[in-house]
Amino acid sequence: MFWKFDLHSSSHIDTLLEREDVTLKELMDEEDVLQECKAQNRKLIEFLLKSECLEDLVSFIIEEPPQDMDEKIRYKYPNISCELLTSDVSQINDRLGEEESLLMKLYSFLLNESPLNPLLASFFSKVLSILISRKPEQIVDFLKKKHDFVDLIIKHIGTSAIMDLLLRLLTCIEPPQPRQEVLNWLNEERIIQRLVEIVHPSQDEDRHSNASQSLCEIIRLSRDQMLQIQNSSEPDPLLATLEKQEIIEQLLSNIFHKEKNESAIVSAIQILLTLLETRRPTFEGHIEICPPGMSHSTYSVNKSVLEAIKARLASFHELLLEPPKKSVMKTTWGVLDPPVGNTRLNVIRLISSLLQTNTNNVNLELMELNSIGVILVRIIYLHC
Repeated sequence: MFWKFDLHSSSHIDTLLEREDVTLKELMDEEDVLQECKAQNRKLIEFLLKSECLEDLVSFIIEEPPQDMDEKIRYKYPNISCELLTSDVSQINDRLGEEESLLMKLYSFLLNESPLNPLLASFFSKVLSILISRKPEQIVDFLKKKHDFVDLIIKHIGTSAIMDLLLRLLTCIEPPQPRQEVLNWLNEERIIQRLVEIVHPSQDEDRHSNASQSLCEIIRLSRDQMLQIQNSSEPDPLLATLEKQEIIEQLLSNIFHKEKNESAIVSAIQILLTLLETRRPTFEGHIEICPPGMSHSTYSVNKSVLEAIKARLASFHELLLEPPKKSVMKTTWGVLDPPVGNTRLNVIRLISSLLQTNTNNVNLELMELNSIGVILVRIIYLHC
């Protein structure tokens, strides 16, 4: 017995599309609209490519939905719009990436005041990210012409989706030359200096955290790229800027600001820890170190970073003794007064990373300060 299958059966969406008055929302109400779009349903793609439809799809993801709507369906259309626009259909990517009016409409989301709606920001970031990946030259050229783009990224860096968008600019462009042009452009816009300025007690915690995370990821991405393209004639300008002495000094000044702000201190130390991460290969201006268990030196740490931190070891020692004030912490086995706190934990991590470099003058300075003794006696012993 043989079963008969109608392999050419049309979907309900095809039936809807036969109507001249069908609306975008009617199609978006269909459960299989995303599946049909990804399956390259010709009729559906042609409908979505209409100028008014693309404009509506972009509007859904950048405009706040009505407040009086039920929360369960309030973000239904923005979500479906985002999925349709990021379904990686080449015709949709082409229209979005090449039509200036649509790009301008999408870009206008960044012109909103802070804080941005985090959900809409995630939709916006996702759409722009796929365009950066699929149409890198067009999108980068468009963004370069927007002289306020980096200003707006800095303004909204406290929104995680905008931080992700910045990082996508560094990861989605694969050809070496266009990627180098993006790095040079962002460096000319002083993106590193401006992110470092955010890690300051005067800024709020979300901005501290996201600026720090951005800088840490930039360091790691730059080093990974250096490993992949070891014969590149051009150095990574963002990493080179980050390792400059004046940038390290700015980070250290933020840590030791007269206003002891734990969020700023911890965020700045995280950047220093990332700069101290061991990596291959060794470049001019770096010193080699050999981590435990390795028989030869294949890792390096920037000299200027070590020297700048060494000059402030006494101040880090003082942070171990007098961190930002913390409230008493009650635990199941007793009261911590004061608790160790994130500041001390991160200073300990920093000292641990410094010890792994096995740098003689750093080791001598730590011995003279008795920082290890303070860690063992005043922190570990008192809170065990």
